[in-house]
Amino acid sequence: MKYIAVIDYNMGNLHSVAKALELAAKLKGFEVAISNDKNVISKASGIVFPGVGAFGKGIKNVEKFDLTGILKKRIKERVPFLGICLGLQLLFRESEEHGSFKGLNILAGKVVKFSKQVKVPHMGWNEVAKVGKDKESRGDIFKGIKNRDYFYFVHSYFVLPDDESIITANTNYGGNIAVAINKDNIYGVQFHPEKSGDSGLALFSNFVNIVKGD
Repeated sequence: MKYIAVIDYNMGNLHSVAKALELAAKLKGFEVAISNDKNVISKASGIVFPGVGAFGKGIKNVEKFDLTGILKKRIKERVPFLGICLGLQLLFRESEEHGSFKGLNILAGKVVKFSKQVKVPHMGWNEVAKVGKDKESRGDIFKGIKNRDYFYFVHSYFVLPDDESIITANTNYGGNIAVAINKDNIYGVQFHPEKSGDSGLALFSNFVNIVKGD
């Protein structure tokens, strides 16, 4: 059985992500498995790493379920990997959310708070502007999604990559902030595709196509 693993580390919204992902996955011959079992993760064709909540608790739970090693191993093996919201943030080196916390350090950069000039959390629909070439090619998670389409956000912190070339989309909230990244087989979005209607489903479909190699 071919499947995409949705990582369960007890940080919320797993089933809504899995349900939205299933719509795209089944069309391409994949099942969706919600799991924190390293044997399941080790055999997945693709991995989705969602999450809602505080960075500190998130990284603590990753360590509690002993997931650090298997996540890094699968990424190193070039398995397509999609981090969503907190799942994106945890990929970075560190966060300043409620103190100072070390992340998985898979991507260089940090997670920082919005300025006091904007309301937090940033909640609701906002435009997402593609950065760089609008490739419309294999491996583009925004393929077929129009520039400046709307996606749904709920967050008080955002990622600040050291390497700006990995940023694939911004949104404007008190200034431009990175809301999508791509480095090799790693994709990440700050918004919630599972709450973003047809555009979110299209993004999941693109990820499944990347997993399949289309």
